[in-house]
Amino acid sequence: MSAFNLDAALAKRRDDNLYRERKLLGSAQGPEVIVDGRKTLAFCSNDYLGLANHPEVIASFRKATDQYGVGGGASHLVIGHSEAHHKLEEELAEFTGRPRVILFSTGYMANIGVISALLGKRDAVFQDRLNHASLIDAGQLSGARFQRYLHNDPASLELKLQRSETERKLVVTDGVFSMDGDIAPVRELSTVARKHDAWLMVDDAHGFGSVGIGGRGVADLHDMSTEDLPVLVGTLGKAFGTAGAFVAGSEALIETLVQFARTYIYTTSMPPAVAEATRTSLRLLRDEEWRREHLKDLIDQFRSGCEQLGLELMESNTPIQPILVGTAENALAMSAALAEEGILVTAIRPPTVPNGMSRLRVTFSASHTTEHVNRLLSALEKVSKNINGIQAREKMKWQQ
Repeated sequence: MSAFNLDAALAKRRDDNLYRERKLLGSAQGPEVIVDGRKTLAFCSNDYLGLANHPEVIASFRKATDQYGVGGGASHLVIGHSEAHHKLEEELAEFTGRPRVILFSTGYMANIGVISALLGKRDAVFQDRLNHASLIDAGQLSGARFQRYLHNDPASLELKLQRSETERKLVVTDGVFSMDGDIAPVRELSTVARKHDAWLMVDDAHGFGSVGIGGRGVADLHDMSTEDLPVLVGTLGKAFGTAGAFVAGSEALIETLVQFARTYIYTTSMPPAVAEATRTSLRLLRDEEWRREHLKDLIDQFRSGCEQLGLELMESNTPIQPILVGTAENALAMSAALAEEGILVTAIRPPTVPNGMSRLRVTFSASHTTEHVNRLLSALEKVSKNINGIQAREKMKWQQ
């Protein structure tokens, strides 16, 4: 028998209700999209501010292709660092209140590049248990001594730091956790880190745009300087509505990444037109406060409605609003039932979340309306009643 028995592993994943399938998007991002040939009301995009299909962002991209063409052409250190890239870095530095910024092609590459450039086998990395997979992978790939502290627990972090004798220590957390929607206690984490001569790194992929004054993220929300938070990471494919990622920090940090981050050095730059489009989305994200105000109203409306329906929500005031349903089977069933109602909400299951913590991950965009939320709540009421009825009948059969 072949050592690569792939069919068996795939079959087991399907039997465990953990099999994942791609849906085919046939339209631009927006609240109502065409998925698998069908018009659907979607609550599963990370386009939190509704900028991915904004006409000004699109116009900036089109105009930039006339000047720069389509591809980046080479790595940043060869001939792929365009004026568009450079201007975006400068504007993001001003936006984040940091001395300097460096662009990466993806958030995954940014996280791997930073941690691998800063740490080696003689160092230590301390990560929140619920960090994004890219952060976990980056810590393990760095070769540093890898430890996890309890979720959002500065006391747990301190106990682990006290036992570490390594010279370089890096504390790593999400800013807004992508599957729970809660915000890390970054101020407290920073205090503990500085006490033990460690650096704090925050991946604020889901915080930029939706949190802080002008959408400046958790660093702004907690008034954190570069000294408080030396390594700040953000992605451009969520609230910014485009693609790519960036790291903000001191001059020394960014120059270190230019020289030593392999995921920066050995890859082609993002298309310059994407950088130019992001400059426009940055302006819209920063200046149009009504988008965040509208988001807050939608979130309040949704949470109030779910409370009336008796649905179990997680503690979150961000656009990520998970509904806990328990088993992977229930999550799949509810997602499928919502799809029958013309509403797309993704079922999140292990290994993305712990066993028994499967959920419907509802995400909101500033492009949603109150009527869209009412449609979602009505569908959830119908679906949850049906699921509860099925569960009750199955329980009775089992007892008999």
